[in-house]
Amino acid sequence: MKRIVLGVSAGIAAYKSVLLLRLLREAGHHVDVIPTGNVANFVGNATWEALSGNPVTSNVFDAVDTVNHVRLGQQADLVLVVPATADILARAASGLADDLLTGTLLATRAPVVMAPAMHTEMWQHPATVANTAVLRERGVRVIEPASGRLTGKDSGPGRLPEPDQIFESIQDLLSEPILAGRKVLITAGGTREPLDPVRFLGNRSSGRQGVALAQAARDAGAQVTLIATHLEVPAPHGVELVHASSALELREAVFAHAERQDALIMNAAVADFRPATIEGSKIKKRDEHSAPVIELVRNPDILAEIVCARGANDQLPPVIVGFAAETGDDQGSVLDYGRAKLARKGCELLVVNEVGANLTFGTDSNTVQVLFADGKPAVGAAGSKIEVARVVIGQLAAEINGHVADAK
Repeated sequence: MKRIVLGVSAGIAAYKSVLLLRLLREAGHHVDVIPTGNVANFVGNATWEALSGNPVTSNVFDAVDTVNHVRLGQQADLVLVVPATADILARAASGLADDLLTGTLLATRAPVVMAPAMHTEMWQHPATVANTAVLRERGVRVIEPASGRLTGKDSGPGRLPEPDQIFESIQDLLSEPILAGRKVLITAGGTREPLDPVRFLGNRSSGRQGVALAQAARDAGAQVTLIATHLEVPAPHGVELVHASSALELREAVFAHAERQDALIMNAAVADFRPATIEGSKIKKRDEHSAPVIELVRNPDILAEIVCARGANDQLPPVIVGFAAETGDDQGSVLDYGRAKLARKGCELLVVNEVGANLTFGTDSNTVQVLFADGKPAVGAAGSKIEVARVVIGQLAAEINGHVADAK
């Protein structure tokens, strides 16, 4: 059972929070509801009290003897704000504490999740965009609003997701920390192999899946180090961030940080080749017809190298996860190539996904198969990249626990 604070700000979508409250209570959690002052215009306190089983107030001067504006935040395992209006986002980002909910947000050290709901113009206003960015930088999980029918005849992004969707999206925070006390090293993003001071060879990786893995591992209680090459999305709050650019720099960073880690997840899209030479100045077009000939050399296979290095160094991670971004052809399927790669690399798990111009790279969704070196049946996962990441982290935790049991 978790102790949850459910903050409700004054928007028409407050009625959906009633349904979320019921889901939380049916799952066995203790819920304290804190509505802002105007919520009673939409849903009255009697409803919140009946469904939560706890007294409800928005006034910091009620139950002064228990110092509610501090106590509720201190005792909470999770704080939800559903819906989060533009006003509450602004006040939270500014650190204001002029009512019971904003005071609780300042006092808590528990994870905070906000689900915004407002008209499209308000959601897209630069002030709301900036406030949302500030909250995310501080580690608040801000759930993207859905797109659909709003109040009146309006329609567009800003609609509160359905209660069951919100409930599903916070399952990792409601479950036990399966990686508590573990250290996990993760690589993410695409490497860039320089040609000259302004050009490089690269790939389509956005780093979204690696960032989602770091977030999921952090939420599962792990101490996470993220080696980021080139990301199109921010790294999650609460992880140690190490920067690298090329494959050689990534290799150096991996070996520098891999010792005494419980697991290594090699998610970065590492270039197989790099230019044999890097020009000191920009390559020029000398005439209208000629073009430079670029000689390529192979990059080191970082995954295979570190698996091999474990034979001489027992400080390296006992569980290593590889990623295989594959395309099928007339010689074999994506899964065929994945199984062959797992056998070659020697890692414990290999996550295989099909890639292409409109598949995986740069998108918010993914479909994968997790393969196991010990021959266990493959585990599939599909959905948003954070949903896929949670499945992968769940399989990783089971593998780590299995190694610990074997060691005993």
